[in-house]
Amino acid sequence: MKNTFSPPDIARRGVKELRARANPAKAAEVQRYFKDAVRSYGIASPEVREIAAGLYRDVKGDWTVDDAVELCDILFPEPELETKAIAALILARFNSSYGPELFLDVKKWLSRDYLDNWASVDVFCPYVVGELLVRYPKLIRDIKLWALHPNRWVKRASAVSFIRLAKKPEFADVIYEIAVSLFPVEDDLIRKANGWLLREVGKKDMRRLERFLVEKGPSIPRTTLRYAIERFEERKRRALLEKTRGEARTR
Repeated sequence: MKNTFSPPDIARRGVKELRARANPAKAAEVQRYFKDAVRSYGIASPEVREIAAGLYRDVKGDWTVDDAVELCDILFPEPELETKAIAALILARFNSSYGPELFLDVKKWLSRDYLDNWASVDVFCPYVVGELLVRYPKLIRDIKLWALHPNRWVKRASAVSFIRLAKKPEFADVIYEIAVSLFPVEDDLIRKANGWLLREVGKKDMRRLERFLVEKGPSIPRTTLRYAIERFEERKRRALLEKTRGEARTR
């Protein structure tokens, strides 16, 4: 008879396996990539994905998306990066069953600082939120408001949720709209995410990105601009840095 594992069962197994593979020396090195303090088991991403895949195989066919959401409710509040990641990766496997109500769970997790670092947001949002936006386009109206939310992780999610969608022309208008909404935010993690998003949308239409950058000019934080222009050849990058220079925003 096949065993049926509950979300608490899988949560315990996941944490046990992570602890067994923990590498304290590598965990200390992880902090170099974060300005804020984070906790890590020091496990490489391929290993984390391997653990998540093994746990998913044990529940595939038995679980619904509600079980995966429950797993996230259990593991996202845990402090370690890898613990959050395995929950996110398992939920992503249930994307064909997402309902629009999942959007509210996502906002709850973000606004409560359960995904309280750029790595966790970036593992989770492009796949889970991005899929929700494809399946339920009406949610785009709601995610635009995330750019104005006081929580930095909700703000970052408003940008990185579109990273995988940036190659689809039908999302270009909303991406540029969100980018403008984020320009006033004085948070380096938001500025970098916004530049990353602009760089990605620009891959499909470099001329439109160039026109946008020149038009918005000094309103664009320099960090955002430098990320956004990385795909241009060097002469064009220098020209854009000069054309968009202004006294209003110099950082």
